[in-house]
Amino acid sequence: MRNVSKILVAVVASVATLAGCVSSDQASTEPPGDTVSFPPPSSPEETEETTAPPESTTSAPRSSGVSTAVECTADDIEVTGAAGQHPRITVPQNCSAPTKLVVEDLTPGTGPAAAEGAQLQAHYALTAWSTGQEVETSYPPSGQGPLDVPTVGSGLIEAWNQGLVGMKQGGRRLIVAPPELAYAGSGNELENETLVFVIDAVKVTPAA
Repeated sequence: MRNVSKILVAVVASVATLAGCVSSDQASTEPPGDTVSFPPPSSPEETEETTAPPESTTSAPRSSGVSTAVECTADDIEVTGAAGQHPRITVPQNCSAPTKLVVEDLTPGTGPAAAEGAQLQAHYALTAWSTGQEVETSYPPSGQGPLDVPTVGSGLIEAWNQGLVGMKQGGRRLIVAPPELAYAGSGNELENETLVFVIDAVKVTPAA
């Protein structure tokens, strides 16, 4: 199963207000429903088989005893690699996870901007804050190509609904999502996790 096939699935009605609980068995090539969400791997077994990243693209697990008195900012998160290529994300160990949404352009981009209602093709890499390990990616060789976002500003986890707006084609953006803007209350394995995304805007199609 393609990693990206976990992305575009119908939101379960009982937790629709949380925009996080989803069905993971709809392939990415099928037409999306009325709303879509960005889910985690559907099971630990599937995560091990299909989304385990190469060692060269993940940061080391966070050590115990780390001081977390100060909340991290975008500047504390290290992202290496050229825009359009699989990034390496290093989660800092000397500060705590952000409690508010963090959105930061790493490469501005020069193409059209993704206003609300636009369509977007995007590569992404997702790292869990607590472990510093990559959870999922669309970049080859682990991933199978860019994700199609049918409507920028709606239908995804709230961190993406807010964080993708304004991205320009060719740009790279960092989005750090606290649990309440991701999967809090959804019952999946990332519901209490702060998520770190690096996203490359491959193509932006303005809304008609």
